[in-house]
Amino acid sequence: MKRLLAVAALLSAAGLSTVAAIAADTIRNDQVTVAVFGDWPYADTTVTPPNKFLLENAPVLIDSINADPDVSLVIHVGDIHSGSEPCTSAEIFPPIAKSIPDWNQRIFYQFQQFVFPVVYTPGDNEWADCHKSKQLISGHPLKELASVRQLFFSKPGHTLGGQDKEVVTQGTAFDPTHPDDARFIENVMWEDAKVMFVTVNMPGGSNNDLSPWTAPFNTAADQVAQAAEKDQRTAADIRWLNAAFDAARANNDKAVVVVLQADLWDPQALPAAGGQGLDQYASFVQALADRTSRSGVEVLLLNGDTHLFNVDHPLADPNSGTGKIYHTQAVPNLTRITVQGSTNSPSEWLKLTIDGRKPYPYSWQNVVYCRNPLHEDCSP
Repeated sequence: MKRLLAVAALLSAAGLSTVAAIAADTIRNDQVTVAVFGDWPYADTTVTPPNKFLLENAPVLIDSINADPDVSLVIHVGDIHSGSEPCTSAEIFPPIAKSIPDWNQRIFYQFQQFVFPVVYTPGDNEWADCHKSKQLISGHPLKELASVRQLFFSKPGHTLGGQDKEVVTQGTAFDPTHPDDARFIENVMWEDAKVMFVTVNMPGGSNNDLSPWTAPFNTAADQVAQAAEKDQRTAADIRWLNAAFDAARANNDKAVVVVLQADLWDPQALPAAGGQGLDQYASFVQALADRTSRSGVEVLLLNGDTHLFNVDHPLADPNSGTGKIYHTQAVPNLTRITVQGSTNSPSEWLKLTIDGRKPYPYSWQNVVYCRNPLHEDCSP
């Protein structure tokens, strides 16, 4: 009881007593296993006729995860359709030609077929990139984001999926000195098995900043709104990240898992590769490096975006190409996993087990659920 009161007092001082109450009262298990995937489900609209097999085969992934006796929670790291598929014409009437107004509802239905709680963090394809020509200029980014929030986060503080899990949302546990952070209902945290999990809305590409929106979404007011959105969301993300690390320290958690969509170390975005945009994530990466270095625990970052499974320690070398962009100290206790995308062969989901009793608490394996995702035969 003294410990719970101490945690509540510490976080209440920061305006986060709700975080303490939920995180500290979580049932303590020895370990937790979660299923992680992203960039799913896609439908290849670049061919004629459109390849519908990816969406039609969505139950293959769902059945694979539902059948695993170890899994207790599902995490989707963003992108619920591809970067060449149109968005939904949210709040635009009549709908933009070739948009798919009911796409998000279709994906919401798929999420509800999991028997476990589902935590989802938005990706760039479903909002930030909707203005792009390759997505058929099929939605205003901010209206698409509002639509995503309205559907997937209609019950702030609760998960999607077949089981309801209580989580803490920035929508109610925001820093009272920044009341506008209440809009970020998609940012959540929860504790399980002495592990603190936290999600932040961090889209790939250039963090909704470097690519000017395409006409008709490029008025002077739109340009101001785009810049303001990126600055305000990134600042709120950093405050939420700090709150999660504060809660983890107060609860004496043994690990911290950060979940977002963007590949913050995408090699194709390096200037040497002709890319750009990584500098738009610098303030967040610097905060992540600082808090990870000071945490005294192993921190894991989960992301999607670039589709190819990869494991690395992205902040270990300050002199790397990305290190020279982010200007952080060496941080050896950050592991990063990029999950495999659904269009890559084979299609896999990440089975991640975290055991806080171990010096290195993370272990994982990729579970193949479809060897030919772009073909009708999706046998594992």
